Amino acid sequence: MKIGVVGCAGRMGQMLVREIAATPGCTLAGGTERVGGPALGKDIGTLAGIDPLGVVAIEDAAALFAEADAVIDFTSPEATMRHAALAAQSETVLVVGTTGLTPAQQASLVQAATHTPVVQSPNMSLGVNLLMVLVEQVAHALGDDFDIDILEMHHRNKVDAPSGTALGLGRAAAKGRGVALEDVWQKVRDGHTGARPRGEIGFATLRGGDVIGDHTVVFAGDGERVELTHKASGRGIYAKGAVRAALWARDKTPGLYSMRDVLGV
Repeated sequence: MKIGVVGCAGRMGQMLVREIAATPGCTLAGGTERVGGPALGKDIGTLAGIDPLGVVAIEDAAALFAEADAVIDFTSPEATMRHAALAAQSETVLVVGTTGLTPAQQASLVQAATHTPVVQSPNMSLGVNLLMVLVEQVAHALGDDFDIDILEMHHRNKVDAPSGTALGLGRAAAKGRGVALEDVWQKVRDGHTGARPRGEIGFATLRGGDVIGDHTVVFAGDGERVELTHKASGRGIYAKGAVRAALWARDKTPGLYSMRDVLGV
């Protein structure tokens, strides 16, 4: 399967290139970088710290989508919208790990998925997606007798908060309770907040150092507490999950899929 990487010279892009090169059944279709970027024209394998692959970084995303069977996108919401349109036009599988999409941007991604398979997840880690399944099940079993809070920590340079993964965990908890997350979430607590409303799902955000990603979902009841935690020790887990998603989606009909579909859970 020919897999392309947009943003191939970035930290995540390099990991994706290395994972594609190491995965049986895959070959690198190519990669793009921003217009005028210093990586343009350089061998993508060399940029990723491995042996040359005979493919250089280009700025023409349309050419990449025309060549690839699938493209993996961990860029920005604005860039992902452009890539979604190209994927729909070329009927290329699109794997999206970009977070922070607005409702309008999400709607555009859903529209693109009517033309081609799109796999979207706020976190491509296999472990995190299993955690989301567990959170949904526990939230359903315990009900709103237990308060739910989601604590997440990432490196100092992360720009969005709460993280896309934390919001994904919140949606899993809300789904388990049969409610919409937006109706019950509390993203910030400050000052004299009063007693906690029953059924509220809270978030707490930490930023510092070089933490890759820690997430804990706390179910706090009277006399007992359940905590479910995932800690990432390397970003390679995201690349591994994304490549697995691309391979899984190759023969699928158009539609918007999640990593839960990929894992079959």
